[in-house]
Amino acid sequence: MKLDFIPLDKLSVSKANMRFSKSAPDVSDILPTVRKRGVIQPIIVRPQSCPEPVEGRAPDAFEILAGSRRYHAAMIVAAEKRAMGEADSEIALLPCAILEEGDDADAVEASMIENMARRDADEVTQWESFTRLVKEGRKTHDIAATFGLPELTVRRVLALGNLLPRIRRLYAADEIDRATVRHLTLASKSQQRAWLALLDDEDAHTPVGHQLKAWLLGGQSIGTHHALFDVEASGLAVVADLFGEHAYFADADGFWKAQDAAIDDRREAYLDEGWNEVVIVPPAEHFSTWEYVKASKRHGGRIYVDVRGTGEVIFHEGYLTRQEAERIEKGQCAGTGGKVVRPEITSTMATYLDLHRHAAVRAALTSAPTVALRLMVAHVIVGSPLWRVDVEPQTSRNDAVAQSIENAVGEADFDHMRRKALALLGFDAEEPAIIGGLGGDLGPNTGLVALFLTLLDLDDAQVMDLIAIVMGESLASGSAAVDAVGLHLGIDMADYWQADAAFFELLRDREIVGHLVADVTSLSVAASNANEKAKTLKAIIRDALDGTNGRDKKDRWVPRWMQFPPSGYSQRGGVGTIAAHGAVVKAKEAHDSAEAEPDMPDPATPGSVMSLPDDGTEGDERLAA
Repeated sequence: MKLDFIPLDKLSVSKANMRFSKSAPDVSDILPTVRKRGVIQPIIVRPQSCPEPVEGRAPDAFEILAGSRRYHAAMIVAAEKRAMGEADSEIALLPCAILEEGDDADAVEASMIENMARRDADEVTQWESFTRLVKEGRKTHDIAATFGLPELTVRRVLALGNLLPRIRRLYAADEIDRATVRHLTLASKSQQRAWLALLDDEDAHTPVGHQLKAWLLGGQSIGTHHALFDVEASGLAVVADLFGEHAYFADADGFWKAQDAAIDDRREAYLDEGWNEVVIVPPAEHFSTWEYVKASKRHGGRIYVDVRGTGEVIFHEGYLTRQEAERIEKGQCAGTGGKVVRPEITSTMATYLDLHRHAAVRAALTSAPTVALRLMVAHVIVGSPLWRVDVEPQTSRNDAVAQSIENAVGEADFDHMRRKALALLGFDAEEPAIIGGLGGDLGPNTGLVALFLTLLDLDDAQVMDLIAIVMGESLASGSAAVDAVGLHLGIDMADYWQADAAFFELLRDREIVGHLVADVTSLSVAASNANEKAKTLKAIIRDALDGTNGRDKKDRWVPRWMQFPPSGYSQRGGVGTIAAHGAVVKAKEAHDSAEAEPDMPDPATPGSVMSLPDDGTEGDERLAA
């Protein structure tokens, strides 16, 4: 770097200058000083190569990297002196620090360092300069190190690039506070435009600061244009005009109640149209299109309902996850054909079946404590999906399924026996489970000893009853163990279950409903109603089970999926209870095969004894050895 005096006509402001603008800057604060003393502090320049002559620019020109305001002030003073007829003076020569020719990034850095040292730059100006540095290849950590700023600060400044130009201008003019701008950097372009529209509307309330955050994230400000229901008919209060055509709901809770009902109606309509499944994507999750592929109704496509926190609901029709689509494609290549085989039942129906079978099995276990003991020992040795020990939660996102299992006969029977067990141990009768009791109140060690001492006072029969309850609480719903125990105990599900509203609500497949009609009536009745809608077929099933509308009553009917053993109504598969039974059959075949070996009894078989090998010595001698 060298110092020199350069004429004004050889200088121009570089676009790399931090304060570059097509319009002249405000120099009113420094103009009096420049008039009196001239420019004292050198400006920073670099040679400007000009292969072609440029009008208004002298040969061997220089571009200003820092000192634009001093340059413009000097230009004003020089023009004033010429107007007064004074000869060009020293004011026409500016002291300059000349940088060597280099890249634009170096020039921008020099400009920023000089300017920030003399006068704090606003964040918008910083953003413009930081952006140029990034475009020139500078990394955020390099920029932070150069200007002595935390990298987080640099990133926050760069985030201003997410803003619309008008918002940046308003912020630079101090017409928007910092907290508001921070939240606006998180907003989409459409949300920013909506916010500007509110700002321009004198009669509208413009959310700022933390209110803006709630507005952006779908807080209390929900636009009426997102409603799937008749806003006027709903009677919900509406406030504030948005864009002159939209309004906000004053009662967010009221909106969501009405919106959820409308979503349920749309869901039912899709199911009636024959869609296999309608998946609700809650506000906490997002439907990312790149994770899914289009699939027709015929090829197993689903409806995904994307519910946004803003109140907006987007219906994505005919999609499968990319993983599912890839599996299907591989299957087709293997010769499975182009048509996707749809399971007999939905996942929710599978949950319904699993929970009812589970309730029946654990209720039956209360009458078979020795079986429960052996099952518990097997859990201890092998483990299970629940093993810590955990309580089977028996949960379902479907309220109707949850209500159905709560009212199940098996659940009532088991709860009755559980209350007796709680009383036996001295636990609160209102405790939801035995597992996890006492230890939480007294601590894991003290609680364990206290329970152990209690059990020592109980006879074998009482302990066995406790084991049956604990085993029932920790038996995993939908597992092969449920099927194995149910088969062994010969459970008749008709003792524990009868068709309820939840069951009929979950019947979606018209073909399968037709099979159920044949199940409860006859093949001829099913054939004569083969073209009827699923709703009509389900009504026939209800009539047969109730013995109404001229139908013969079908007593103690249980669908094949729920029975012990379970079976299906078609070759399509996709039934969890049948898959679980298949695992039991496989295990039984292996067990029977092992029992066929007379020389080596299975040590896992209850009651079996394995002989010690005979080496020709007496038993006492072997033990002594």
